[in-house]
Amino acid sequence: MDLANVVPWGRSFEEYQTMFELSDDDLNTRILGCGDGPASFNAEATERGYQIISCDPVYQFKAEEIRRRIDDVYPEIMTKMQQGAGDYIWHSLGGVEQLGEARMKAMSRFLSDFDAGCRQGRYVSASLPTLPFADSEFDLALCSHYLFLYSDHVDGAAHLASMRELCRVASEVRVFPVVSLDGKASKHLDSVMTTLSVDGIDVSLQPVSYRFQKGATEMLVAKSV
Repeated sequence: MDLANVVPWGRSFEEYQTMFELSDDDLNTRILGCGDGPASFNAEATERGYQIISCDPVYQFKAEEIRRRIDDVYPEIMTKMQQGAGDYIWHSLGGVEQLGEARMKAMSRFLSDFDAGCRQGRYVSASLPTLPFADSEFDLALCSHYLFLYSDHVDGAAHLASMRELCRVASEVRVFPVVSLDGKASKHLDSVMTTLSVDGIDVSLQPVSYRFQKGATEMLVAKSV
């Protein structure tokens, strides 16, 4: 991975709760956050006493390197968000500036926790479709804003292989969103769900309360039977 190609953008614990409809019971299980990047989910969850492991290829870099990359790309991301503001629902965040403040707060929280989290084994450098975890090591795996969102960049075979791998390491997998960047259902969604079902995995689309990207109102839930 070349850090120059990474666009860091971190979400908070509260956002994870609403993106994935996480109950107290859910949070009290063994959770894997896959592709968490600079989200503060792990840091905040750990502070609350939960057991979370996050994996992402960006974790191979040092905190200061990630911080510099965040500072480098932040103005560019904010410009794009201003230009595409009509593609989003702003009820909870208020506007682009407030969004930027929320993202920077989450990423700063992540950076302050990163070194300690690495030492404790909570941040693992890894990427789909091959994860360094044992079969059924986790009760729940969460994948935010990677699979399905980037359907034009990640092909169908990679989507299927990634979902199978997540189902291997966790009893239940939740993926949000299931729309691509244009706000329409991913072109890979139906085929992935059909194949997983043939594999004997229980798959369904379930509503979530999180609202930001227009069209993103559901998560994919896959449970090993």
